[in-house]
Amino acid sequence: MPARPTSQGSLQFILRAFRSRNYRLFFTGQAMSLIGTWMTQTALIWLVYRLTGSALLLGVVGFANQIPSLLLTPVAGVLVDRIPRRQTLVITQVLAMSQSLALAYLALTDRINITWIIGLSIFQGLVNAFDAPARQAFVVDIVENRADLGNAIALNSSMFSGARLVGPAIAGVIVAVVGPAICFFIDGISYIFVITALLQMQIAPLVSDPFRTRSTLWKQLWEGLTYAFGFPPIRAILLLIALVSLMGMPYAVLAPIFAEKILKGGAETLGFLMAASGLGALVAGLYLSSRPTILGLGQLLAIAPAFFGFSLIIFALSHSLPLSLFMMFWMGLSLILQVASSNTILQTIVEEDKRGRVMSLFTIAFLGIVPFGNLAAGFLASVIGAPYTLVMGGIFCILGSLLFVRQLPRLRTYVRPIYASKGILPVSQTRS
Repeated sequence: MPARPTSQGSLQFILRAFRSRNYRLFFTGQAMSLIGTWMTQTALIWLVYRLTGSALLLGVVGFANQIPSLLLTPVAGVLVDRIPRRQTLVITQVLAMSQSLALAYLALTDRINITWIIGLSIFQGLVNAFDAPARQAFVVDIVENRADLGNAIALNSSMFSGARLVGPAIAGVIVAVVGPAICFFIDGISYIFVITALLQMQIAPLVSDPFRTRSTLWKQLWEGLTYAFGFPPIRAILLLIALVSLMGMPYAVLAPIFAEKILKGGAETLGFLMAASGLGALVAGLYLSSRPTILGLGQLLAIAPAFFGFSLIIFALSHSLPLSLFMMFWMGLSLILQVASSNTILQTIVEEDKRGRVMSLFTIAFLGIVPFGNLAAGFLASVIGAPYTLVMGGIFCILGSLLFVRQLPRLRTYVRPIYASKGILPVSQTRS
């Protein structure tokens, strides 16, 4: 087990993954791009709600954006294990840039309508189906010291969360002053930063595995599914994330309803709500970055969904902006604690030749299930109201957390030998 630094709370320790040049480039480029991405997401859901006034269509747009991840990500995971990941990411970033610029053009020329939004959301979903597993697996390629992998994943969460804090806040002001088109345009231009960073990296050539290239795509896909769902820790982690994504994540597409109808605000209120969630997520990412070891993350990811569920219920019933902002903070914090801890554990215990496929399943559980949650939440919100819809989701998140806590002792027996083989867990260590 690597020796612990003497000052674990120091900035140098928190940023230890930055010792890898490629990771520094990746982090900088992604940070700029993700701010634009969150600006677009906030501006888009506000635009949909202003164009239609329909909770159901908010769910439909969310469904259109995420459903390709469920359908295509398993295949994408196989390809990620076979072709250079940087090449995949450059292509996906160029395509995502074209989608944002198309949205900007349609909005600026006043040609935007719900049909165009749904079509471009499907296109972005197709891009994300290949981008997400490639991005998750790519972290291993750009972190020189494997001991820094957990730190890199936590810093990625911090970066994502920081953008989630800044992007919606900026978008709320821009939408209120000049409209959503400028948000889409800024997002499109922001992709230049991450594309430039990817092209500047020095990546070792992919070592070709003759068996892997001879094996059919469908055989490798089945092999990955059998491996992931046949190993209890991976299966349990994926199922817990899928539950929270299905029942809890739709709060984001219903947020405009709470901002306008319940809290009596506008685009700025929506931006503040999303920013509060981003602030909580940022705090969670920074906390995980400061942790010296992966040990103890299993307990964190077990209880985080319960905190998320309780926060979701209180937010749903709140009519006070300060209380709603506070609950959004805790929702963002607990969600990232679960997701980033799950990612770190999976990346640690997965077999190297199946990394892309397992991370594709992680992407499905985290993002691919969301469209069904969005669609169901949009329908339920139109029937029973948005508050009761989120209360129901919060209850399911709490129940999922309790079930995982009961399984945790048994799951640790599977993980301990892997941790021991990697030098993470001393013989005397009993926590995982």
